[in-house]
Formats: sequence, structure tokens, C-alpha cells
Amino acid sequence: MTETPLVLKTVLGDYGQVMALKEGIVVSERLKFAFVEDYHPTNRAFRPMVERLPFAVSEMALTTYMVAKSFGKKMTALPVVPMRLFHHGAIQTHAKAGIRSPKDLEGKRVGLRAYSQTGPTWSRGILQHEYGVDLGRINWVSFEGSHVAEYQDPGNVVRAEAGKKLGEMLLAGEIDAAIGAEKLDSPDVKPLFARASDEEAAWFKKTGIYPVNHVVVVKSDLVAAHPWLLGELFGLFKAAKERYLATLAYEGAATPEDEKLLRQKAIVGEDPLPYGMAANRLAIETLSRYCTEQGLLPRPYALEEFFEPSALALA
Repeated sequence: MTETPLVLKTVLGDYGQVMALKEGIVVSERLKFAFVEDYHPTNRAFRPMVERLPFAVSEMALTTYMVAKSFGKKMTALPVVPMRLFHHGAIQTHAKAGIRSPKDLEGKRVGLRAYSQTGPTWSRGILQHEYGVDLGRINWVSFEGSHVAEYQDPGNVVRAEAGKKLGEMLLAGEIDAAIGAEKLDSPDVKPLFARASDEEAAWFKKTGIYPVNHVVVVKSDLVAAHPWLLGELFGLFKAAKERYLATLAYEGAATPEDEKLLRQKAIVGEDPLPYGMAANRLAIETLSRYCTEQGLLPRPYALEEFFEPSALALA
């Protein structure tokens, strides 16, 4: 008798590399996805996933996942990366703030959506380790708290006034710089790095770090009940990704996201969407270290504390 497939309530963004799963092209006899499409953008699903675990499988910001694990949340991650990007270009400055180099950020007011957001965590780590910026001397202005309610921001983080918006505050000069604001077409706003893509390529060549922004998490009780589940999911995600990359190579870019991926391919090599622990270990360990240094984690964590043994072996 054929076993009834395990139905998994799932939240994922509409990335090219997962669409073969969403469209039912890549399938499994052992499980079935029940996709939830109520969260736009997808990061709106992160807080409910952390708080109530309403989904069997969910996309999740990596910093949020690490902080959640430090508070004992019952999720386990797969080394599947639906979203990743470089972060030098995310930093914009007000032209009248006197910021000519990264070190000039010290003593300034720098806005970001949330202190615990993954993108700014990467940007802060790069500023500290590559440009010698003392992060403790920056006055951070946030607009929302962590997806993990138990986490409290460090003392040099203040909340913007209600109703304020990140880009508008930068335009008005109410903050001196911003990480992760929308691109602003104004002579009063300029990027911290005039040739950010060159800086990113040089940083990757120097460090070998290809930043991870989002991973895929699974409810821990399902992993315990179905030891085969992580491996099955990984195989499906990998097959969907490979189908997407083959189509992209044959047909070329069809969307702005496709074009961005091809630009990243020029930096990182043949596979711009590496899955598996071997390909992502350095980035994950680096982000964990940044989280500890920046007060997001209470202590250094080993990779084995974030990933099940079976997930660590996936490649």
C-alpha cells in the first residue's frame, strides 16, 4: 500500500530557484507542499514562525534563526539559501554629513529597519573587520524590533519616532546614513562606496565569503518524527534550483532578479546559488561571529548548535 505523503504547510518567496516546487514540477512521493501565499514580503512570516510555529517549513532570515535558537525556539535549519546578496552597496549617506570614508560613520546617526536584521548585521561586520569601524561609537536608529520578542537591542540603539520612515529621514538629514533604505534619487544622498560592486568583488576574492541572508527552517518536532525529512527536502530544493539554473543558462535572464543573479555569477563562479553545508559553512560561521560581536548572541555558538547532524552532512 502506498504511504500517504506528509503534507507540509510552507512559506517561501517567489524566487526563480524555488518555482519548480511551487508549480509542482519537482515533486516527491513522500511529501507534499501546501504553500501559504499570505505574506508579502515573505519576512512578515518570520515573527509568527518564531512565536507560534504555524508552518512546517518556512523561509527564515539567518540572523533571526540564530537569535531564535539562542532562546530555545524549536526550529532546525537546512543549508538551503533562497536569498543571498552582497552588502557594501546597501549603505547610503547624506551628502552634508561629512562622511567620506567608513570610519567617518563613527559618532554619526545610522538608520536601519531593525538592528537584528540580517543585511545590516553583514554590513556592520564588514565595516568593523574590513574598514576598522568601531560599531560601538555609532548611534543606531531602528524602526522596529527583532522578530524574536525576547531579544533586546543594545544600549546604543534607539527607536525612531512613530510614523518616521528610513528613506525619508535620510533625505531630510535627520540621520546621517542608512543601511537597507530604498535607492534614493537625490543629490543629497550618495552611496558610502562609490563603486560598491568592485568593493564586493574584491572582498569576496579576499575572504571567500558569499553572504547568506535567508535559509529554510523546519519544525523540530517534524524532524524528530521523520528522520528522512531533511534529506528529502534538501534533494527537492536542489533539484528545483538546478532546473532554474539550467533554464537561465539556456534562455537568459527574464527578470531583474535573474540579471542580478548573473552579475553575482560573474563574481562567485559557476554556481551563484550554492546549497549544502560545505559551500556555506564559512558564511554561516562568519555571520555567527558577527552576531556574537554585535550583541545579537549571548556567546559564541558552534555550527552543530544550529544544524542537525544530518543537515551538516548535506552537500
